[in-house]
Amino acid sequence: MDRPIRISINALGGQGGGVLADWIVDLAEQAGWIAQATSVPGVAQRTGATVYYLELCQPAADGREPVLALMPIPGDVDLVVASELMEAGRAIARGLVTPDRTVLIASSQRIMAISEKSEPGDGAMPASKVVAAAGTASKRLVLADLNALAERNGSVISASLFGAVAGSEALPFAREQFEAAIRRGGVGVEASLRAFAAAYELARGGAAEQPAAPMADRPPAPRNAAELRARIAEALPEPAWANAGLGVNRCLDYQGRAHASLYLDWLVQVAKVDEQFGGVRYGWRLTAETARYLALWMTYEDVIRVADLKTRPARFDRVRAEVRASDGQIVDFAEFMHPRFEEICDTLPDGVGRRLKDSTLARRMLGGFFRQGRQISTSKLGGFLLLFGLARLRALRPLSHRHAVEQARIEAWLSSALNAARNNYDLGVEIVRLQRLVKGYGETHERGLRRYGAILTTLHGLIEHPEAAAMARAMAQAALKDDSGRLLAREIKAVGGASMIELTAL
Repeated sequence: MDRPIRISINALGGQGGGVLADWIVDLAEQAGWIAQATSVPGVAQRTGATVYYLELCQPAADGREPVLALMPIPGDVDLVVASELMEAGRAIARGLVTPDRTVLIASSQRIMAISEKSEPGDGAMPASKVVAAAGTASKRLVLADLNALAERNGSVISASLFGAVAGSEALPFAREQFEAAIRRGGVGVEASLRAFAAAYELARGGAAEQPAAPMADRPPAPRNAAELRARIAEALPEPAWANAGLGVNRCLDYQGRAHASLYLDWLVQVAKVDEQFGGVRYGWRLTAETARYLALWMTYEDVIRVADLKTRPARFDRVRAEVRASDGQIVDFAEFMHPRFEEICDTLPDGVGRRLKDSTLARRMLGGFFRQGRQISTSKLGGFLLLFGLARLRALRPLSHRHAVEQARIEAWLSSALNAARNNYDLGVEIVRLQRLVKGYGETHERGLRRYGAILTTLHGLIEHPEAAAMARAMAQAALKDDSGRLLAREIKAVGGASMIELTAL
């Protein structure tokens, strides 16, 4: 060969990019080739993105040592492997993927960057642009959810990426040589070979990312609740079935059967109003959207929920698997929690919690205990039992102050949406969607609730306005785009709402 084979592996921390690079180096060296690998770690972005660069070449006939590069050069890379879709996009943007030379193998799943997660709303970058660019920028493309494929086979993404490399025939080695490299690694061999084989067959068929499956023609089955599923099918319109099934599952997990039944009670009431005021003509959007956002509101986050999620066995198993604790590593779980005085009051019985929260004396005497966060080690018995006991308060949640407050908020929200829908169907739908502003817990929840309240108050004076739905949509988008509240204040003032001074708390 007159030039080395040049390979760039773009992977995130913990995804086994180094393992994949080691396999390729071992594969080449066992075949009598010369291989060189370097890596450049990135900064803390989605646990750190690292570029591994490899060059492979056959020994020269005259015995001369090759001169191999340490970094990829735009326009001169033969194979790019990306463990996540946006890593593929970054490689394309850097010019490492070219249509005359580069085979691009990418996993289509997303791991959100910090900038995407920190957006108040949906800050995810549009994947469609990267998918389109990948198809035109590469000589050949293998694009699929290789992470899910690996998990289905009990392995990790490095094994499925290695299988896709073999199946793509981007490297001049036989399948048996690839599999031998995995066996020589000696860790998780059988599972890695299963994931390798599945990805190999996928790449051989030139498979690309498949379109999303169409909506099921019947409601998804709520866990251990066949009668709830039957009720969904009997009492709700078909366009709401999918969201309602997921909502029932979420409520069952959160608080149990009674909570899921209450969820359906409210949803059936919405469906009746929807039918009366244009559900068929409007595609039952009011019911379908309510099925989604009502489930989210009814499963609000509180200290009980946080403690429950942090002490579930599946979470411990997942973290241990991510750090490969089976290899003998010691794993210590440190949970950072900062419940405020208000959150403690919320967990108490309604009357007690309400009086304490309204008491200046109680806040002055007890508030100091909750000003700083705490680190709790759930690897130790004391820390685990503390959170485990807090999670068991779930049975008493319906008696808590927070539950009473949220029930009243939900009833007022549904009442506003249904009253609006009677005059302006689209406005009713937009009021339902305002729930997406109310999320998280603590200060995040309070800030979202203030903005939700400001928009709803403004809309009460716009019920008869023909553009009320568009105004509601614009205000919600402004609230989600700007964490400072200035955009929302501007939108509210533009439609004749409160003055800028009144909105300084947004």
